[in-house]
Amino acid sequence: MKTIFFSSDINIIDEWKKKHNVENSITCHDLISLKSEIKNTKHSIVIADYDSVSSDVNSLISSGSIPSKLIVLEKEPSIVTGKMLILRGVKAYGNSRMLNNHFMQMIQTVADENIWTYPELTAFLAKTAKKISLNENSKKLIEDRLSEKEKEVLHLILEGFINDAIASALNITTRTVKAHVSSIFNKLHVNDRVSLILLLK
Repeated sequence: MKTIFFSSDINIIDEWKKKHNVENSITCHDLISLKSEIKNTKHSIVIADYDSVSSDVNSLISSGSIPSKLIVLEKEPSIVTGKMLILRGVKAYGNSRMLNNHFMQMIQTVADENIWTYPELTAFLAKTAKKISLNENSKKLIEDRLSEKEKEVLHLILEGFINDAIASALNITTRTVKAHVSSIFNKLHVNDRVSLILLLK
């Protein structure tokens, strides 16, 4: 899958290419070249530098022409910005200077049609979803498809608990929690916690 880097800052693009050993990539410095490249390149991931092209990214979002696999990175990610971007269809949001292993995980997650965020943002989205009471459709879906133990695990996920904390709260092993989480994802037809939160909120 081809990577399209979108930034008006050539230094950050050079840094990304070197740090993450990205070979099959294209660089776009403005919205016109990006739109042209997206048209010509099927199956691409767009990585946008929010520090230099935020107005262009926001323009794509507001016009409804957001690329299907858009990743947005910035030097100082914020939960407020991340929430706004993820809820509007961005597939990943994080730090533009993240470690290579996180970068590779993010790329793979988005390539697999999933959503990737850093842990603090995922926890915030979960807590926000819990504060917003579940609508009747979500409650019915949970009631109809999940076992009692899976419901307990789900409610702790919505509180922002990580697997180890869920294991401790329910007095079960982390491995058992992972099995329940996997079963919840399968039964609700989602692939990750962020998709789960977006489904139920």
